[in-house]
Amino acid sequence: MKFVDETMITVQSGDGGDGCVSFRREKYVPRGGPDGGDGGDGGNVILKSTPRKRTLYDFHFKRHFKAENGRHGQGKQKTGRRGKDLIIEIPPGTLIVEAESGQLLADLVRPDEVFVAARGGRGGLGNTRFKSSTNRAPRTAKPGQSGCIVQLKLELKLIADVGLVGLPNAGKSTLIAAISSARPKTAAYPFTTLSPNLGVVHTDYSEPFVVADIPGLIEGAHNGAGLGIRFLRHIERTRILVHLIDVSGIEPQNPRQAYDTVNTELASYSQSLADKPQIIVLNKMDLEGSESKASLFSAALGAETILSISAVSGTGLKQLTSRIISLLDEMNEPVQETMS
Repeated sequence: MKFVDETMITVQSGDGGDGCVSFRREKYVPRGGPDGGDGGDGGNVILKSTPRKRTLYDFHFKRHFKAENGRHGQGKQKTGRRGKDLIIEIPPGTLIVEAESGQLLADLVRPDEVFVAARGGRGGLGNTRFKSSTNRAPRTAKPGQSGCIVQLKLELKLIADVGLVGLPNAGKSTLIAAISSARPKTAAYPFTTLSPNLGVVHTDYSEPFVVADIPGLIEGAHNGAGLGIRFLRHIERTRILVHLIDVSGIEPQNPRQAYDTVNTELASYSQSLADKPQIIVLNKMDLEGSESKASLFSAALGAETILSISAVSGTGLKQLTSRIISLLDEMNEPVQETMS
């Protein structure tokens, strides 16, 4: 399934039913009074988050949604049936934005949260409502109110405990495939990952945690370069970051270059994103010459704790998952939600 994380839709609530003009017509009651019923209210359009949805892909094919109209009132003071609400299912983590103004209307983070995007029109009043001491046979009824039409922009931000960040070809897809059940495309060239992937990591000694594999960042990503800000927002909700660095790409003249490039992009996009706890990981330690390059990087970075792994051979992966779990356990606060 194609990953879609942004779309525009138009929602329309149901019209209210018209009120009814009617009079009692019964045997032996020659001058029956008014008995016209009210119209039913139109249905609402409701957006609901559900784990059954992982992307906004379905909206690629259908972009207009309308709730049911209310039924008209009838004689014998019968109120018209209310229009059925239309419930639109979206993935948890979806921002609902008014398209014209850009105003954030709702942020459905948890499953089964709901937002009423468009309220149905009120049903009109039947002529029974207009009876008075001076007007015993009113021939007046009110039509139902029209439903409203709203254009919405939906933006999906993935929800995960851990976000994998790094330059293209750092080995993020290989790592998430090695520690979870996710099976993203992997290859030995940049930009293999063109959409975020989620993987659930299970261990024998702790609760599972969710990892998001984000496409590689390049210089200028916060301004849209490469895959840009389209994917930076997916790590805003993560609790910690695993910063993966390709040890084979470390240059002696500037060992920190890859590390600094990614952190600069994170800070340029959102300072709160740059402030998230990071686990620094040197990958591809199975390659020749990796030890000397790792030493250069460690010396350049100073006192930071650095883990060394090989996602291909599995070396160091248990230490990495243990470190992730320890850091998550230390954080008692819920997932921090930030807006760029």
